Amino acid sequence: MFKNPFKRRSAMANEQNEQAQNPQEEQLEAHDQQTQAESGSGHLETDSEDLKAQITKLEESLKLEKARAANAIYESEKVKERLEREAETAKKFALEKFAKNLLETVDNLERALQATGEEQTPLSEGVELTLKGLLTTLEKAGVVVVDTANGFNADLHQAVGIDPNAKSGEIGTVLQKGYTLSGRLLRPAMVMVGQ
Repeated sequence: MFKNPFKRRSAMANEQNEQAQNPQEEQLEAHDQQTQAESGSGHLETDSEDLKAQITKLEESLKLEKARAANAIYESEKVKERLEREAETAKKFALEKFAKNLLETVDNLERALQATGEEQTPLSEGVELTLKGLLTTLEKAGVVVVDTANGFNADLHQAVGIDPNAKSGEIGTVLQKGYTLSGRLLRPAMVMVGQ
């Protein structure tokens, strides 16, 4: 193969040098890899800690947003309930002003019947039927006559005088009937009370 022995020796020497350098290079490479691995694992540890901190922040932010959403839902439900109550109340008492005006007509029809006395005429019968129809219509709308038979009640009755014939705390004479609309006082009854 080699004709020149010096070339052979120099090739062998080069080969031995290469082999000697290979373990040193391998050691250096292994050391570099170990250093990189250590620095990489330190980098991984800091990355892991950063990620954990970010996860914690995001979880806290999520909890806060969930609480805000729950609060918003709660508030909207409360507003909805309040609006429904107000609408129901408005429906019940929308007739209040109209019913008060009709009460004057009821009073006038009652006075007309009192003026005719006991005498039954076609006119008095017509007035009586008109009064009955009007009272029935008012009752359907929730307008009811205030009770005066169970004694004086300051919430429902207005005392305008003393009736000497009535017992103490009882209503003697009713001067004007009172009415309620869906349980709320529309007009108090004007009465004379015993002393």
